[in-house]
Amino acid sequence: MAKQDTVKDCLDHLRDAIPELKGVLLASIEGLPVAHALSNDLEPNRIAAMTGAALKMGRRIAETTGNGDFNEIGFRGEEDMLFLYSTGSKAMLAVIAPTSSGVGLIHLEARDTANAIRELL
Repeated sequence: MAKQDTVKDCLDHLRDAIPELKGVLLASIEGLPVAHALSNDLEPNRIAAMTGAALKMGRRIAETTGNGDFNEIGFRGEEDMLFLYSTGSKAMLAVIAPTSSGVGLIHLEARDTANAIRELL
């Protein structure tokens, strides 16, 4: 199986594990979409670009505060949450969920997915 197919399977597994997710996306560190499983109203190019910008901010904060390598960051709005997880030096995993979702389950499943993708890449 090609890496692209395996990555897509990882994203689909995450969506299946947490059905209320609005989407998951793997973005390059340049902010380009690699693979995604998004709801129809979410634009992968826009989400990937924002993910790239957030990655740069997260890395800068980690560097400035001396907290080691950047691992993850979360944003919470009125209706949705966005979590970003490092998958190594090449990409980031973005997970979008309604605020009513269980954050613990999201972190558990998304961290496992990010680690699986890290090993693959």
